[in-house]
Amino acid sequence: MGRSGTAATNVSLYASYACCERMTRIRAGNFYPAFRILPAEQRRAMCALYAFMRIADDIADGPGDVSRRVRDLDQWRQDALLALDGQFRHRIHPALRDTVQRFAIPADYLELLLDGVAMDLAPAAFPTFEELRRYCFHVASVVGLACIQVWGYTARQARDYAISAGIAFQLTNILRDVGEDVARGRIYLPQEDLERFGYGADQLRLGERAPAFYRLMRYQAERARAFYQAAEPLRELLSPAGRAVYHVLSGTYRALLDAIERSGFDVFGRRIGVPWWRKVWQVVGAVPLRLGWGR
Repeated sequence: MGRSGTAATNVSLYASYACCERMTRIRAGNFYPAFRILPAEQRRAMCALYAFMRIADDIADGPGDVSRRVRDLDQWRQDALLALDGQFRHRIHPALRDTVQRFAIPADYLELLLDGVAMDLAPAAFPTFEELRRYCFHVASVVGLACIQVWGYTARQARDYAISAGIAFQLTNILRDVGEDVARGRIYLPQEDLERFGYGADQLRLGERAPAFYRLMRYQAERARAFYQAAEPLRELLSPAGRAVYHVLSGTYRALLDAIERSGFDVFGRRIGVPWWRKVWQVVGAVPLRLGWGR
């Protein structure tokens, strides 16, 4: 987990935020360019949230047996709760506590996120979409709820739209990672959908590209697009800076979904991504929004 013992209690708030920003710059290829649009205070807060989540994900995906990772994740949860009370056991903790307090982020959000990360500790299987949706809420929608606390919003309905955006982003991730996930014993596509389209889990494990596979994947892509559409009103309820960063994130993830579809759902042989120039274009397009010049 990278815990630094009692030495972490002596880390200054400035050094803690700097640590979070370094981690985000190195590890968050899709997120950090968007965060750079934000004013410094909000950017640092987003980096603190990302660092907390990144460490939790690294624990879940790390080496060792499941029981060891369960213990480590439980310890990370306990340490985070202590950090909110001012007892720091990791160098990111001062920044995390300051962010939670400064932007009134409910502590429950951190726990809900860790509940979602814990779901990945066992081989994933989701009999229905509603169960997958619950998973997406924990690992992505809760992140969206925390983000809009930092960005600022004007109406309570923004929370519902942020939930939809999180589900859209996570469904896109799931489609991109189908091949990688099945190799690790994880199948996130709902079992009810596999059965509906006549494509078995064994075929998925073998990477069979039968006609039923393409019908199944197109259905999942359409579902993701429906959640993007449901989240569309969010941008109108955000602050100018929040509108800008959401423009970049949403545009990048929509572009990823487009790339997945254009590849013919070639998700077994390679990892599909968004070209760097497309990400830069999204950032450039967000500048007027950041300045309050457009919607």
